Amino acid sequence: MSNLYNLFKERFPQDLTKSFIETKDGKQYSYQELINLTSTIESTMANAGIVKGDRVIFQVKKSPEAIFLYLACLKLGAIAVPLNNSYTASELSYFLDDIEPGMVVCDPASPIIKDKLLHARDRTSLLTLDEHGKGSLFKNADNFSHSVQVADVIGGDVACILYTSGTTGKPKGAMITHGNLSSNALTLQQCWGFNKDDILLHALPIFHVHGLFVALNCALLSGTPMIFLAEFNVDDIIKFLPRATVLMGVPTFYTRLLSHPGLDSSTLKNMRLFISGSAPLLKEVSDDFYTKTGHRILERYGMTETVMIASNPLKGERIPGTVGQALANIDVRITTEDDKTLEVGATGNIQVSGPNVFKGYWRNPEKSQEEFTKDGFFKTGDVGFLDNKGYLTIVGRSKDLIISGGYNVYPKEIENIMNTLDGIHESAVIGVPHPDFGEGVIAVIVKEKNNKFDESNLKSLLKQELATYKVPKRIFDISEMPINVMGKVQKNSLRDKYRHVFE
Repeated sequence: MSNLYNLFKERFPQDLTKSFIETKDGKQYSYQELINLTSTIESTMANAGIVKGDRVIFQVKKSPEAIFLYLACLKLGAIAVPLNNSYTASELSYFLDDIEPGMVVCDPASPIIKDKLLHARDRTSLLTLDEHGKGSLFKNADNFSHSVQVADVIGGDVACILYTSGTTGKPKGAMITHGNLSSNALTLQQCWGFNKDDILLHALPIFHVHGLFVALNCALLSGTPMIFLAEFNVDDIIKFLPRATVLMGVPTFYTRLLSHPGLDSSTLKNMRLFISGSAPLLKEVSDDFYTKTGHRILERYGMTETVMIASNPLKGERIPGTVGQALANIDVRITTEDDKTLEVGATGNIQVSGPNVFKGYWRNPEKSQEEFTKDGFFKTGDVGFLDNKGYLTIVGRSKDLIISGGYNVYPKEIENIMNTLDGIHESAVIGVPHPDFGEGVIAVIVKEKNNKFDESNLKSLLKQELATYKVPKRIFDISEMPINVMGKVQKNSLRDKYRHVFE
């Protein structure tokens, strides 16, 4: 497969005046405007010296123009590196050092500008883009041509690098190729029945797989419009649901919808499909949603390194608590620690192989090799089992990952920071059940002698170093950590002790 942008463009509607994006305030962007604005941004990047293979970091608020920036990177053959808006200066410094971008596009309020993180990077161009789609990214727009050529790339060329945290605390850049995204998008479009008559209600962030690849790519391949919300707000979802046919969300979306009095048959009159992912969907939530709406939420399974892996069927039995069957041309197996395949029903490590699986970690060949088996399967780090119909159930995560509100949180990164703070002798970070976020992040600390414990003050300190979603929602002080004979903290014991704190 060649450039992903070409795949999209081949499937744009014949009538390019058809709406592509409608914002909350009613502003419309047609497919023709998508083409024009994408080419304008591509011209800006090309005139700044960006060529195929260069990295372009963008840390911007969600807007239609941010989507056009991503598409411009694809078209030029540059590697898009979207970053979470809530990253702090210290986190951003790491990404800048690791990626060595040719260009950075950020919100004017980003720490990249406020803390002058690019002051020693003379070869990196800096442009701005705010939540209203304005900024220096468009300052020379009138001088650039709209007839920029699509870069010649092959399926194995990297389209995007998304960072995923590691158990060592250092994020890793997953290299996702044009071929990975093309194959997965085509499979999902068919699997979920996307067509030209659909209208996608898009309320997800656009700096990770779910919002940027899964939702957006399905719409682009179908030539369908999106109602584009800058963030999730349950009142806004209720307002726009009557006009939509598909909603993709994280479990938090559905728990909040269930508690809203406006969720009724008139609200759902045109809806054909609700999809949930990025975090486990509780069976009780799935059952309650079905009872109230008559719609069974379709749960699916994916991750940064693989895009989508499995899905419950569009037509057929959707089993709450499972993530469905492996998608077409994707192999899923359950193995022992030494990579031997287990029988049906046995619980073990989930491994996956297929055209969806990423190329490896950016500038980290050792870690890339470590995460693949000798016969080419990627070790997801998740634990689960397959039933006799091929439905996959995930029962845990072997890599200690916490998924809170759809965001990945690795305890080690937080612990590394907490353990440097004055007065903290030792810390342990765990995830426990949370009614709204699926899992809530909490920390348990052992103080140094004579230190006064102040939960609020500790949170304030952590907010200076960590994105908000990583900051523990609760911090508990104990006299000593539960450890085994090898001195390893027994996090299972801590999870059992604190599992009801959010009830």
